[in-house]
Amino acid sequence: WSSDVYSSDLKNFYKYMIILFGSTGYIGTEFKKQLDLIKKPVFYWPNTSKTTFEDLERWYEDLNYPLIGAAINAAGFTGKPNVDACESLKEDTIHGNIVWPQILTDWCMLNDIPLGHVSSGCIYGGKREDGKGFTEEDEPNFCFKYNNSSFYSGTKAVAEKIVGRWKKSYIWRLRIPFEENDNARNYLSKLLKYDKVLQAENSISNKQEFVTACLELLLKNSPYGIYNVVNTGSITTDKIIEKLKTICDKEFELIDETQFYTGQSRAPRSNCVMDNSKLLAQGIKMRTVEEAIDHCVNNWKA
Repeated sequence: WSSDVYSSDLKNFYKYMIILFGSTGYIGTEFKKQLDLIKKPVFYWPNTSKTTFEDLERWYEDLNYPLIGAAINAAGFTGKPNVDACESLKEDTIHGNIVWPQILTDWCMLNDIPLGHVSSGCIYGGKREDGKGFTEEDEPNFCFKYNNSSFYSGTKAVAEKIVGRWKKSYIWRLRIPFEENDNARNYLSKLLKYDKVLQAENSISNKQEFVTACLELLLKNSPYGIYNVVNTGSITTDKIIEKLKTICDKEFELIDETQFYTGQSRAPRSNCVMDNSKLLAQGIKMRTVEEAIDHCVNNWKA
């Protein structure tokens, strides 16, 4: 990070603090790490599972209405070990992915606080009819409306409509996060666990680049709205496996969707390609998918 990514008035920049929700999660910890690195004044909200609108208001009043530059919502319910769990834990999924974003959005609207919301690209399936990746203007096609999605994907699509009501909101779409550090939430780590993997084409997001891009959009005062925060291009599972073979000695079996849903998955999975042109047009730099995966493989930390 350097000062050229901030708004021009650095005194003003440091006068306003950020509230980060979900700072202990997989993406939230990266937000915390990068915000600490740039020494931005931040309040880390401890837990959102039981937070009410009144709790937010009481905290705000008790601190005598501090100057808040933005609220960042990295909290949500993804299910463990994967989204299949959301099919059973529907109340938790609804609260984490719909009720909580509504509480936070209403509070930000009332107090005129900009909001950055971590969403997901899993609300799409496939590609556009013209063969290109989905843009921010394309309506989600993997959601409750079409009765074809996982419960998790359906709730994430609903949340975008809720957050989008606030004119000072960013919706940052994350897509299959990965990094060089072995982690249960890391897409590369997940692939290494299985002998049989689904052959599909996807856009994916390097975790560190995703968070950096979100913060740059926020700190540079980029236009509000939806952004597909993914690495440039897309990649198929077999190409990723070829790269992973340099760090592991095992054979993978590629399977199709019929085999996948018969043996490994309860919930439908989103496999999609997304366009990041809107993000790049803001001067945000994102490596290509191949470059980002090569970096992770070459710097793998088990």
